[in-house]
Order: sequence, then C-alpha cells, then structure tokens
Amino acid sequence: MTAADTTHFLCTIEDGIARIALDRPERKNPLTFDSYAELRDWFRDLHYNDDIKAVVFASNGGNFSSGGDVHDIIGPLTGMNMKELLQFTRMTGDLVKAMINCGKPVIAAIDGICVGAGAIIAMASDLRIATPEAKVAFLFSRVGLAGCDMGACAILPRIIGQGRAAELLYTGRAMSADEGASWGFHNRLVAADTLEDEARKLAQQIAAGPNFGHMITKTMLAQEWSMSIEQAIEAEAQAQAICMQTGDFERAYRAFVAKEKPVFMGD
Repeated sequence: MTAADTTHFLCTIEDGIARIALDRPERKNPLTFDSYAELRDWFRDLHYNDDIKAVVFASNGGNFSSGGDVHDIIGPLTGMNMKELLQFTRMTGDLVKAMINCGKPVIAAIDGICVGAGAIIAMASDLRIATPEAKVAFLFSRVGLAGCDMGACAILPRIIGQGRAAELLYTGRAMSADEGASWGFHNRLVAADTLEDEARKLAQQIAAGPNFGHMITKTMLAQEWSMSIEQAIEAEAQAQAICMQTGDFERAYRAFVAKEKPVFMGD
C-alpha cells in the first residue's frame, strides 16, 4: 500500500484503488479552506494518473463529514467582501467539477454524519454505499443560505427527483438511510462493520473492468445532461466507436471465443 503525498486529508493507494478520507474525526471530519483546495487539486491531477483506476471516499471515525468547519470557514466568511466570497464559492464548486471530470469512478462510503459540503461530495460521487446510521443533509438553508450550493440544484434532482430534492434543499432536514436507499441516493445499505470492505469490493470490481471504457462512461454521464436525445445518441455512437478501437475490446472478443474471462488492460 502506498500513501499519497497529501497534507489535509488521508490518501492510500493499493492495487489501483485510492482510499481518501477527511481526517478530523474528533469533529466529524469538517472541511477547511486547505482541504477544499487540496481535494480539488488532487481530483484534477487524478485525470492524468493512469495508476489509479477507482476511488473510495471513505468515512473516518464513524462519520463521513460535517461540512464546512464552523470556526475555520463559516466564521471567516462573515467578514469577507463579495469578491472574496465569490472566490471561495467558485473554489468549492471547482471541487465538484474536478470530481465529475476526473475520469475515474468515485465511490462514497457513508457512515454517520454526512451534511453540508460533505453531502455535496457524496452527491458528486458516482456511487454511494451507506450504513443504516448514515444521515445526509443539505442544510444550507438552516444557516441562512440558499440550497443551490456546489451544483446541488442541478445534480440532486437527477439522482432523487425534483420534488424530493426540493424538500431537502428548502428544509435542510436530514435524509434517513432508508429514504436515501429507496430514493436512489444510496446504491445500497450495509452494516457499519462491513462498509469499507463492501466499498472496496465494488471498487475492485470496477477497477478490473475496461478502465478506458469507464472513463468514457463517466464523461458521457456528465456531458449528456445538457444534450437532446438526438445529440446524446450521436455522441454515444462516436464514443462507442472510439472504444471499439481499444485493445480491451479485442481482448474481450478473444476471451469470449476462448470461453475465458477477459483481462482488461485499460488501453
């Protein structure tokens, strides 16, 4: 296992899977200015890192994240001018954009508290596995702000539907684990003591697949939000034709003919 050179969050890499987690468990893992920026830069760089095939964004100490730190972020924000505030909100939004554009599947393993910007990170992940104790809240309205933070009004309705998203964003109430599972926010619920193992198993399954194809899938999932059906079909035709030129496509064919399991190489 290799530990990545990160300062403001934990990161270990093993067998092509990166495990990252915020590291202030005594305060339920809040985000700071520094951790926001370092996560943004890490996900941006991930696009060019072929050694990492999938990412598990893990919980730590029984919680995922309590969102922006009250003392390190919320307090200083109240003293900033408009230019400084806009620089901050654009920076936090850049983290979501970096996650969406990193080219690698991201799995959020959610336990306990997952609120505010923590809920946004879970939302921006491709897949979400949670424990029955997970509580997800987009609580921006409860601190006097709008629910439209870091892409929430665009992304959350696409996951759970417009009406359910509107309720959570207007009220700031917590979505229970059962609600999250039945609404499609969580892909599944697992016991807390198996959360890490289940997330890693899913990451291993994905990492063993055609990684170039996964990158194309992630790209198209993001790009097709703003396309018409006709545009999407044409874009997918072009994308799939590109994938048909990869070595993985030929390997899959030869393995099928030989009645063997294909071994994908990501090219």
